[in-house]
Amino acid sequence: MERFTNAAFSFEVTDTPAAGRDGPAGVAILLHGFPQDRRCWDRVTPALAAAGYRVLAPDLRGYSPGTRPAARSAYRNSQLAADVLALADAAGAERFRLAGHDWGAALAWYVAGRHPDRVTSLAALSVPHPQAFARALITSDQAARSWYMAACQLPWLPERALGRRDGQAFRDTLVRTGLDPASADRYAARARDPAALRGPLNWYRAMPSSLREPAGPVRVPAMFAWGNRDRFVSRAAAGLCGRYVTGPYRFTELDGASHWLPEQAADQVAALLTEHFAATP
Repeated sequence: MERFTNAAFSFEVTDTPAAGRDGPAGVAILLHGFPQDRRCWDRVTPALAAAGYRVLAPDLRGYSPGTRPAARSAYRNSQLAADVLALADAAGAERFRLAGHDWGAALAWYVAGRHPDRVTSLAALSVPHPQAFARALITSDQAARSWYMAACQLPWLPERALGRRDGQAFRDTLVRTGLDPASADRYAARARDPAALRGPLNWYRAMPSSLREPAGPVRVPAMFAWGNRDRFVSRAAAGLCGRYVTGPYRFTELDGASHWLPEQAADQVAALLTEHFAATP
C-alpha cells in the first residue's frame, strides 16, 4: 500500500512488510511530528519489521499535497484521529500498535484514549499526555519553552518567519536543538513554500478546537520516552505523564538525547518499541 484515503484526502504511506519470522506479529502505525514527515522513522522501521510487524508510516494531514485542507478546524483531534483509523482500516487491522513523536505523540495519546478498542499498546516519544503537558504549563517553565505555540496561532506570519532566508534560519534552529543536518535540510525545505508549511502549522492553530476534545486517560499499556536534553518539553511535563495512564505504564529517560528521538536515538527507540510492543500479545 502506497496511499490511503479519508474524507476525500489522499495520504502517502510507507508500508513495510513483516520479516524475520513465520507469521506477522501485527500492525504497527508510526506517527511523525512537526516539521517532520514519515521518513523520520526510516531507521526505526527495520527492527520492527524484523520482529514481525507490518509497519505503516504515513505522511499526516497537512503534509502531503493531497492532504492540505485550508480550515484550521480540519486539524482538530477528532479529524486527525479519523485519518489514523482509516489507515488501520485500509490495512485490515482491527487492532494495532501505535507510536508517535512530537505532534504524532499527542495524536497517539488521543487515539489510544478515545479508541482503546483499536489500540493494543501505545508508545509516545518526547511529548507526554496532553493533560500532563497542560498541567506543566502552569506549574513549571513549560510555558516559556512553548512560547512558539502561541506565535503559531497568527495567520501567515509564522509561514513568513520560518521561510526567512529560503528556510535557512529554520534549518539552523532545528540543528541547534539537536536534529542532524541532513534531516534538518529535508524538513526545512518545506519552509520555502508557504502553502506547504500552512498545513503543518494548522496543527497548532487547531489547538483551541482540540482543547474541546480532550484525550482522556489511557488504559492500554503505554510507554513514554523523553530525552533529558529536550529543549521543548520540560522534565516537569515528562514526570506528570504517568498520572494520566490507568493501564500498565513505563517511563524511560534517554540520557543526553534531544527532542528528535526517532532521528538522533533511532537504535534506542527501535529497541524500546520492539520490547514494548512484544510485551502485549
